[in-house]
Amino acid sequence: MSRIFLKKVALAVFLLQTICLGAWAGIGAGARALAGAEESKKITLVYFADSHAQIDEHIELFWKEDGSAEELALAGGYPRMHAAALALRAENPDGFLFMDAGDTIQGSGPAVLSKGQALVPILNKMQIDMAIPGNWEVVYGVDVLKGFASKINYPLIAANVFDEKTGKLIFEPYKIFEKKGIKIAIIGYTDPDVPLRQPPSYSKGFTYKGDEVLQPIVNEIRKNKKADLIVLLTHIGLPKAVELSSRIKDVDLHLSGDTHERTYTPIVKNHWVVEPGSFASFLGKIELTVKNNKVTDKKWELIELRADKFKEDTELKKIADLVQKPYKKTLNKIIGQAKDPIFRYEVNQTSMDMMLADAIKEATGADIGLSNGFRFASPIAPGPIFEKDLHLIYPINNQLRSGEVTGAQLLEWWEKEIENVYSADARKLFGGWLPRPSGMTLRFKAGAPAGKRVQEILVGGRPLKLDKVYTVAACVREGDPVNKVCRIPNIKNSKDYKVDAHGAVRNYLKKHGPVTSNGQIRVIAEDLPTVIRSQYYRK
Repeated sequence: MSRIFLKKVALAVFLLQTICLGAWAGIGAGARALAGAEESKKITLVYFADSHAQIDEHIELFWKEDGSAEELALAGGYPRMHAAALALRAENPDGFLFMDAGDTIQGSGPAVLSKGQALVPILNKMQIDMAIPGNWEVVYGVDVLKGFASKINYPLIAANVFDEKTGKLIFEPYKIFEKKGIKIAIIGYTDPDVPLRQPPSYSKGFTYKGDEVLQPIVNEIRKNKKADLIVLLTHIGLPKAVELSSRIKDVDLHLSGDTHERTYTPIVKNHWVVEPGSFASFLGKIELTVKNNKVTDKKWELIELRADKFKEDTELKKIADLVQKPYKKTLNKIIGQAKDPIFRYEVNQTSMDMMLADAIKEATGADIGLSNGFRFASPIAPGPIFEKDLHLIYPINNQLRSGEVTGAQLLEWWEKEIENVYSADARKLFGGWLPRPSGMTLRFKAGAPAGKRVQEILVGGRPLKLDKVYTVAACVREGDPVNKVCRIPNIKNSKDYKVDAHGAVRNYLKKHGPVTSNGQIRVIAEDLPTVIRSQYYRK
C-alpha cells in the first residue's frame, strides 16, 4: 500500500473526526442552551403582618393608593386568610413560602382573655412556614411568649432578642428554606424599642439589640451558607424599614411590618421594601422569577381579602368558633350603638379616638382627655357596639389618671410627640401615631424643624397660656411613676381613678346614645392634607 494512499486515508479520518466532534459540540451547546432556558423557576413569597388576633371576619375600610375612594366591605379573619393562602399555595406548591411579620396574639377579646392561647390551634392549621415576634407579642410576659413559641408548629425567628441573664438568643436569627433547588434565607428582626414602647414589665427577661446585628448575619449567610436569596422579615415599621434598606447591603427583599401600611407599589432602595396592611384583611404576595440562581423578574401584589372574593375555609372556621365559644357570652354583650362607622385609620386624628378621649375627659373632669396614638383596630360598623369592641380598641385595659401640667409642659410634650411621628430622620420615629385629644385643638406644620412645629394650641377654645395650669387625663401605663401620664413627665397632684378605660367608654356610650363619626377637626397639619393615612406617603 503506497504512502500516498495512507496519507489520504489518515486525512479522511481526521476530517471525519473533526466533523463529528463539531457536530457533538453543537449538540452539546444546544443542550446547554436548552438546560439554561429550563432553569427559570418561580418562587412565591406570601406574608401577613399586624393581624392583631382578628379571628373573625369584620367590616374593613378600603381605599386607593392615594387614600381616596373610601369603601366599607366585609373582609378578613383567619379562615378567609387561610383559604386565600391555600389557593396561592396550590398555584406553586413546590415554590411557596407563607410568613407572619408579627403582632398576632394581641388585639381581640379571645386573645386577651386566653393570653394568646386561643390563637394556637388556629395558627397551627394555617400552614405558616415561619413568623417573627412583633412589639405586642410580649404583652402577656416573656414566659407566655416562650410557651406560645413552643406550642406553634412553625418557628419564631428574631436576630436581636436575647436572654437577659445568659445573653443567648431567644429565637434562631434566621431560617433557610430550599425551594426548587433555590436556597432562600429569611432573617427575622423585631423592634428594638419594645422595652420603651411597651411597659418594661412586659419584656422583662429579654434584651434587644439594634440593626447592627444584621449585616454580619447577611454576610455569614451569603458566604458560608451559600444562600441564593436573602430576605429581611422585620417588625420595625415602613419608614424605618426603608431607611434600613438604604444602609444594609446584599439583601434581595425587605418584608416589613408594624405600621399597618398598605404598600401598593414597592419602595425601591437597595432592594424592594413592602408592607401588607393589617387586621387579617390583606396578604402581601411577591412572585419571583429565578434563573441560574439570580432573580430576573419580580412582581408585588397587595391582596384584599374581601368576602366577595374569598370564601372562608370551613375547617378553620369550625376551629375558630370552638376556641371562641367560652368567651362568646361575655364578648357579645351590647354596650352601645354607633350611628356611623367608627374607625382608626388616620395618623393625626380618628373618630374612634375622639370617642375614647371624650370618654376619658368626661370620666375624670379634666380639662384635656388623651387617647394614645394606637393603630389598631378594625372599624366598628353602624349598629350595636359590643363588649368585644372594647378589646379591639383598648386591648390593654388600664386605670385612668389625671394630673396638673403647665401650658409650657403641654407645648413641649406636643412638640416631642409630633417629632415621634413626623421626624425627617426615620430612625427617630417612635411609637404609634399622634395622641388624640379631647377639650383642645392643635395646629402644626409637619415639615417645620423639630421643636418648632406647633402653630397653635387651644384649650377649651382659648389660646394656650404657658404659665397656666391645666389638668390632663389618660390611661395609666403599667409601671409608670405617679408623676407621669400618657408619656407626660413631672405632672403634679396626680389622681388615680377606680374606673378603667373600658368602664369610661361603657359609661360614655350609656349616657350619650348612638355615637357618630363627629366630623370635628381637633388636630390639623397645615402643610398636609386633612386625611393622612400613612407616615411614609405624605402626599
